[in-house]
Amino acid sequence: MHLSSPAFEDGKPIPTIYAHRGVFGGKNVSIPLLWRDVPTETKSLTLSIVDIHPVAGNWVHWIVLNIPNDVRVLGEGCSGRAMPSGVTELYNSFGELGYGGPQPPKGSGLHQYVLALCALRVGRLDLSLNSTLTAYRKAIDGQLIASARITGTYER
Repeated sequence: MHLSSPAFEDGKPIPTIYAHRGVFGGKNVSIPLLWRDVPTETKSLTLSIVDIHPVAGNWVHWIVLNIPNDVRVLGEGCSGRAMPSGVTELYNSFGELGYGGPQPPKGSGLHQYVLALCALRVGRLDLSLNSTLTAYRKAIDGQLIASARITGTYER
């Protein structure tokens, strides 16, 4: 599988429009994403965005479940408004449902945001909207067929 974003290249900065509203110029617009080469046996997909910086402690910015196996795009700003039918967005670490953009603490250095798309053997994951990253990872364990990742950066 291959995951990409028209908004930034792998390993490069995420534009400020996608940052959380707590960042000057941030609009908290969900990042546009597209993917290809999904294995034919895939029943559903999931997506996560996690800040892996030690200060952030695996801060969850977005977890999306139950993406239909024929979907190949999540458009810019789709979180909470224009998600594919049947998709579930979980609460992020900000305590908000859906997407929460980068907002690293000022002066904490460059943060890496890992965007991970997972192809699953099951058609649906039934997790509570308040599920943790650990619970999400446990739910996909053993169901994973393939995954693709890109990393964006952000610093204030």
